[in-house]
Amino acid sequence: MLELSAEDQSMLQGGQGVAVAAAMKILVAFAGAVGARSLLDICAAHIDGCLYHGQAGLDFVERLVAGGGRVNVPTTLNVGSLDLIHPELVRMPEGRDAPARRLMRAHMDLGCQATFTCAPYQTRFRPSFGQQIAWGESNAIVFANSVIGARTNRYGDFIDLCCAMTGRAPAFGLHLSENRRGRILYELEGLDADPRDATFVGAGLIIGQKSGDHIPVMAGLPSPRDEDQLKALGAAAATSGAVALFHAVGITPEAGTLDEAFQGEVPQDVIRVTRADIREAVAALSGVPEGAPLSAVCLGTPHFSHEEWMRLLPMLRAAAPGKRVPIYVNTGRATLERLKAEGALDDAEALGLVPVADTCTYVTSVLRRLDGAVMTNSGKWAHYAPGNIGVSVAFGDLADCVRSAAAGFVVRDTL
Repeated sequence: MLELSAEDQSMLQGGQGVAVAAAMKILVAFAGAVGARSLLDICAAHIDGCLYHGQAGLDFVERLVAGGGRVNVPTTLNVGSLDLIHPELVRMPEGRDAPARRLMRAHMDLGCQATFTCAPYQTRFRPSFGQQIAWGESNAIVFANSVIGARTNRYGDFIDLCCAMTGRAPAFGLHLSENRRGRILYELEGLDADPRDATFVGAGLIIGQKSGDHIPVMAGLPSPRDEDQLKALGAAAATSGAVALFHAVGITPEAGTLDEAFQGEVPQDVIRVTRADIREAVAALSGVPEGAPLSAVCLGTPHFSHEEWMRLLPMLRAAAPGKRVPIYVNTGRATLERLKAEGALDDAEALGLVPVADTCTYVTSVLRRLDGAVMTNSGKWAHYAPGNIGVSVAFGDLADCVRSAAAGFVVRDTL
């Protein structure tokens, strides 16, 4: 049976207004459904409901606003359906942009931060190790749990906002230490000591496809160049499966040793992963062969970090000029503002760059041409874009994407 604190009871009975009471009522029902015995305090939330899918989502948020609702903890916002900084980029059916804009505005009216990024860990609202949070958005969740060591479950639309409104979350799942131990051991063999980004994407795809709802532990994963490689791994794992937390022995904060990752227990299963397995997983992301004509390159799913921009820009400036198919880069507005302040994007147009903020090109109609293949270095983009926007996808490392953009057709090194 769910035990509520006196403060919880007060919120439920309207002590903090009708909007908070509605949020607490939903949260209590959800907690009962998942078998939580109590609620716990959270210090932050990330909301995944800004993308307009229909009137019901807009009605829900606007009713909270009408009830005088305000979020109770610092709350960041995931991408919406519009690029509010570059509105001319988005092509949307007539009449659909108004409710999409209202939905983004309504979340801000609740006191949420106008981050509009799928990578809130790249903002000043990044949580710390061990902090209890309530985050939506699959890649953000797996990054927070795995790379940072903060604690959140996979919260869906509306529940994440109810947690933000009350400052509370059900005490179940990955909020609890005993539920964070590894279950399946993946023994990675034969990987390069200085691996390419695609290696991390491939490893993520495999653990996502094979783990189900069990927490994977990787032994033998090479040390990443930076956290962006772990970001790519987590995003691929959360896209191809239901992974919300992974451990990498000697790399992630709750897996200093194999014993620590499994909390002294024995793995339920051991799976061997070779370089050939990773190569096969990565190859499955590409629907077009080398030499296929390109209409665009799409980067930044999850959103491109400042460090990734600093890798991309010198590559573009050093690349031989060619057809220069457009390179769309999805990035957070905080990152974009920093780049502009640094003058890093002064030659963006000449380089064929199209920065996209507040949304993402696999969920919003931004691409001007869909007649050729689109190349990406993102496992997540490659997985979702064919179904979402109807494009053929070529996958490759960042360097492959840059060379292909200059050539106008797919150029790819073998993994």
